[in-house]
Amino acid sequence: MENESVQRMMLGDVEVIRLVEWRGTFLPAGDFVPGAGAEVWRENRDWLTPDHWEGEDGRVAAALQTWVLRSGGRTVVVDTGVGNGRERPGSALFHQWQGDFPGLLARAGITPEEVDVVVNTHLHVDHVGWNTTAVDGGWAPTFPNARYLLPAADDAWFGPGNGYAKGGRVDDRLLYEDSIAPVHQAGQAVLWEGTHRIDEHLTLESAPGHTPGSAVLRLASGGDRAVFVGDLVHSPVQILRPDCSSCFCLDPAEAAASRRRILERAADQRELVVPAHFGGAGAVEVRKAGEGFALGPWAAYR
Repeated sequence: MENESVQRMMLGDVEVIRLVEWRGTFLPAGDFVPGAGAEVWRENRDWLTPDHWEGEDGRVAAALQTWVLRSGGRTVVVDTGVGNGRERPGSALFHQWQGDFPGLLARAGITPEEVDVVVNTHLHVDHVGWNTTAVDGGWAPTFPNARYLLPAADDAWFGPGNGYAKGGRVDDRLLYEDSIAPVHQAGQAVLWEGTHRIDEHLTLESAPGHTPGSAVLRLASGGDRAVFVGDLVHSPVQILRPDCSSCFCLDPAEAAASRRRILERAADQRELVVPAHFGGAGAVEVRKAGEGFALGPWAAYR
């Protein structure tokens, strides 16, 4: 297997490449997934630790990662991390972040010029950063030949017409100005709503709640199925407790309804569930268990 920061698997005719930029701990579990209850973490300590929960200090463990799909002759990048050198005063972790996303792309054998499509599952700070690169004191699209597929509802919510998410956080204005607006200015942004088919294997579908335009990307090739769920599921605990949304969900009730709908289908169709921030293997199948769900096999890489 390659360096653990670059991993590969095949799903039907689609190659899936996982690029892991960072692994570490984040907020205390009770703050991150309010309402889940301390007992669910304790009862599942054996497998949650250390990839998903640090039991010693009670913090959620997570990853910052991007998924790259080679499908139908296209290269599709799903979410682009934080980006380097960004002003993010509202986030101590992400402010002036310095990572090696370009190096990960290079080690995976991918050049920015060959990327055909960029999917932002939603427009939060840790999903759009490498949409752009610093050039001559400004920002330009990192992937010069790509179409950037942006959920229209998120573009409207976080954009200037809405006062950058109604002015709730300065980071929302900053991320729009450095990571979204330059893509529009370059003529590479494609706004979509409802569903959007990328090719014969890949389809985007709205799953709102975490943000107004939060989306999932469905993959179907041969007998294999997967769904890239962005932040619809932050932690495996939300598979066990699907009605519990994260503290970052703008509409927790709507997010829970979307989560349950997507997990129901994933269980029915044996879709591999691929969240944006799972540590460990990063993706897992789900099974129905009474009125809820249980975890099935974890992803295997070649």
